Amino acid sequence: MDQATLDRLRAELQADRATQVHLLEEHGADPYSDLVTDIGIEDQSGADAGQATEERAELLGQLELARQRVQAIDHALGRMEEGTYGTCAVCGEVIPHERLEVRPLSVRCVRCAEAA
Repeated sequence: MDQATLDRLRAELQADRATQVHLLEEHGADPYSDLVTDIGIEDQSGADAGQATEERAELLGQLELARQRVQAIDHALGRMEEGTYGTCAVCGEVIPHERLEVRPLSVRCVRCAEAA
């Protein structure tokens, strides 16, 4: 992979990371633990309590996905720094740049991803 493509993917990953961290921080969620200090959904009573519980569960799910994405981005950025980005973590083959363009967090080639 050429340096210009690598630099562009790095910038995209850094921007995505900033977006995810911002989402987490909006809700008082730590990117690296299950800590959430301000979910921002008021406790309700009666019929509204069920809806509030559902909204809380949905938001907690979104926050967990954001945490996982931050960690995957950190891993990809670390691989870029190490010089192993674009190499399959399972078989060691080069991951085609077309795959990385579509899925920049890929750590496996298509064959190994399908096998998993």
